[in-house]
Formats: sequence, C-alpha cells, structure tokens
Amino acid sequence: MRDTYREQLDAVVNDLVKLSQMVSTATRNSSRALLQADIQLAEQVISDDAQIDNLAADLEQRCFALLALQAPVAGELRTVVVALRLLADLTRMGDLAAHVAKIARLRYPEHAVPADLEPNFSRMADVAIKMIHEASDALRNRDTEEARRMAARDEEMDDLRSSQFRLMLADNWEHGVEAAVDVALLGRYFERIADHAVTMGREVIYIVDGELSSEEIWS
Repeated sequence: MRDTYREQLDAVVNDLVKLSQMVSTATRNSSRALLQADIQLAEQVISDDAQIDNLAADLEQRCFALLALQAPVAGELRTVVVALRLLADLTRMGDLAAHVAKIARLRYPEHAVPADLEPNFSRMADVAIKMIHEASDALRNRDTEEARRMAARDEEMDDLRSSQFRLMLADNWEHGVEAAVDVALLGRYFERIADHAVTMGREVIYIVDGELSSEEIWS
C-alpha cells in the first residue's frame, strides 16, 4: 500500500516536470510566433494552453487525493504542498506565453516588436526558456545548487527589461505609442515567466531543506 502511495507521489512529480516542459514549448513557440509574425504558431500556442490547464487540473485533484487518503508527513507532505503551489505558477506561465502569442496574432501581418528591439526580445526568450528548463531539472533531480542558480540568471532578465525601458523612453523613440504599449506588455510577460521559474527554484529548496530560502539572492 505504501509503495503504491510513493509511486503516486513520484508520478505527480514526473507530471509536474512534464507540465514544465509543456510550458517551455509554449514559451518557445510564442516567442517564435512573435519574432517571426507566424500566425499559425500563435494560434497553436493559444489553443494548446487548454492542454496545460487540463493537466494542471488533473494534478491538483491527485494532490488533494494524496492529502486526503494518505496523510503524508515530513518531506512527502512538503512535496505535495509544493506541487500544489507549482501548479499555480506553471499554469500562469502558460497563460503568459499565450498572452505573447495573442499580441503576435493581434499585430499580424506586422511584427509586434520593432526591429531594433528584436535582439533584446530574442535574448529574453532564450533566458526564459533556459530558466524553465533549469527549474524543471532542479525539480526532477532535487538539485538545490541548480535551483539557487535561478536567481542569478534572473538578473539578466531584469537587465534586458531595463534596456527596453531605456529605448522606449529615449528621445529618438520613433515607433509610436501603440508599439511602446506592446513592448511594455511583452517585456512584462517574459519577466514574469522568469519570476515564476525563480519561484520554482525556491520551492525545490523547500522540498529538500524543509524551509524557504531567505538568502539575499532571491530578493
């Protein structure tokens, strides 16, 4: 009976990793749709978001069943609690990827991102995707060292976001208000995806060590 319980708990973690991989795919595809003005890919991201939500809902029910029927304690309880919290982060990340795709669809056949900001957003997308992968690997392997590296990588995302504002607020900004609004929203979406990935790292540390890290690297 206990072996079955542990198998169920392992299956929840494995499906959390699967969910994070789906979010990574959504982020990669939405970024490509944005930078290449690919309407088909944008539509795919938007429609596929339902699959992320469905898996998250299934995982939530399985977590509640483990809490109600198995009464987990210690590290097992932490794992279930973290799983429930991560479901909120991962579904929100999927929503943010869909928001990026919706802006790409809204501006099609034009590009939502001005040409001089495309390298910035391309790097933002790369950083966000890498952070999701690292958070997923940290969760799979219970790797606290990899989890701690998330905060340092988030600093690059913050720097990229700051450079966007410098360009938008410069006297020579020539793309108009609509483009500025798009850039501000898109930058925020990528920044928030990275923030949720950092939260995943903190939660991995909580599973392993039993307490949320209060180190300055997370501020």
